[in-house]
Amino acid sequence: MTSKKNTSDPCFVATVDVALADKMQQELTNQGFEITHPAYTLFSAQKKGVSCTLYTSGKLTVQGKDKEEFIQFYIEPEILQSVAFSYPETQVDLKTRIGVDEAGKGDFFGPLCVAGVFATEDHIKELLKIGVKDSKKMTDKAILVLSQKIKKICPHSIIKISPKRYNELYANFRNLNRLLAWGHATAISELYTRTQCTNVIIDQFASEDVVLSALKHKNIQVELTQRHKAESDPVVAAASILARAAFVEGIDQLGIEVGLELPKGASAQVIAAGKKLVAKHGESILSTVAKMHFKTVGEVLND
Repeated sequence: MTSKKNTSDPCFVATVDVALADKMQQELTNQGFEITHPAYTLFSAQKKGVSCTLYTSGKLTVQGKDKEEFIQFYIEPEILQSVAFSYPETQVDLKTRIGVDEAGKGDFFGPLCVAGVFATEDHIKELLKIGVKDSKKMTDKAILVLSQKIKKICPHSIIKISPKRYNELYANFRNLNRLLAWGHATAISELYTRTQCTNVIIDQFASEDVVLSALKHKNIQVELTQRHKAESDPVVAAASILARAAFVEGIDQLGIEVGLELPKGASAQVIAAGKKLVAKHGESILSTVAKMHFKTVGEVLND
């Protein structure tokens, strides 16, 4: 069975065993697809956002704005048993490792969250089967659902640093990269203690010695790989999902506590929300919900 992905072509094309036609029709019907049988096809299935057609030749086509999630959650794990669409750039490494990533560092409101995931070959296969990918390519709703599945599959560590604690740590470190390195080293240390795994991969955010120095302070020796866009690795992608889920839950809870929905990022909408908070609770509220070294603080307090 083969597949191909052409970024200039909205249609995904794969070749599958026609003996799977009955199985697919039944499963797609259960997923809410409407099945028809045009000429030269074994079936065609449609529902909002996705169209899937299997031709008598064995050619399978998938189209629609929601095709990526459909391919990654159903076509690849259940039909193709391949991750060529989700991970086209590299062959997936099944070696046991720890992956680490963070979320919230660019958001004025909310916590900074660092997550680590330990995965063996069997764990990695399960992560691919449930559709793990870089969290930046997923909606928050999908992330929250997938994070629960990841937690059931893999040993993990989540470091959630509230804005109040973040501001205390930043006052000590006086450097975001050193603070991030501390968070990464803490997650790695927790998983190393539980699993004794020394093979670690993280998304590189600073010079290599920053994280190595943080690990040295914790007396942890590992084989650390730091690379840009490490979320293409499924174990790091799983960590990115756990970190993002923790951030989303954290910022939502803070919003409930202060009685105002807190926007993500550092946009004009964020500044407007900050002004509302200050008008309602006073300037001191910011240190409990926001990262105070952001220049956004000045923009919020500027009349």
